[in-house]
Amino acid sequence: YNDVDQLYFCEFCLNIYKNKFRLRKHQKLCEQRHPPGDEIYRRDSISMFEVDGHKSKVYCQNVCYLAKLFLDHKTLYYDVDPFLFYIMCETDSKGCHIVGYFSKEKESEDGYNLACILTLPPYQRKGYGKFLISFSYELSKKEGKVGTPERPLSDLGLLSYRSYWTRVLLNMLKTLDYSSVSIIELSDMTCFKTEDIISTLQTLNLIRYAKGQHVLNMNPKLIEAHLAKCGSEGLPVDPSKLHWTPHITGK
Repeated sequence: YNDVDQLYFCEFCLNIYKNKFRLRKHQKLCEQRHPPGDEIYRRDSISMFEVDGHKSKVYCQNVCYLAKLFLDHKTLYYDVDPFLFYIMCETDSKGCHIVGYFSKEKESEDGYNLACILTLPPYQRKGYGKFLISFSYELSKKEGKVGTPERPLSDLGLLSYRSYWTRVLLNMLKTLDYSSVSIIELSDMTCFKTEDIISTLQTLNLIRYAKGQHVLNMNPKLIEAHLAKCGSEGLPVDPSKLHWTPHITGK
């Protein structure tokens, strides 16, 4: 495909074509109307599908090719077997239309709950990016593990996560007695890694280290001021609509 200026993707199976004629010919024959794999979440018109890189290798490789077009820092991996892909779709009478995705390793020694994330350009600024981040943590809660995104984070990725962590932590602290809650307790409630909690609160100047421990230093007005700066909440995840069991190695 090095000799073409434009590529054409089938929005359902993600097969790639050099020209519109070949795409149109394929579309007349393609019967796929949703990502391969299991639909694990649906609320209104939003669906999430879990796709196994081992079982649907070509589809997952094509997801990576598509993502590479919009993510300069992304490294292409042809071996998608060790990854699970979570495909976000807008669903209508014609099928399930991909709007974004994230991937994660089936087994991560470093506790990563997200490897790569993308909202396709036509669907940005709709709160889908924060939805995908939130969804990755809902899976971590189901697994009973703390999670964190794969490092290094891009500049945009760090901004997105810092905004998300800030909103979740400060909304939680508004309802708690922060003078008695510990960092570990916050981690247990959110499944955020303690290092991510500490770095976020340090960036906000809401925590200090005294007498061998971290002490929260905040007041309601300060919380509201920071919340006003961290952007919109994004599209919320409804945990009651998530039907999923953790992946078991070897299955």
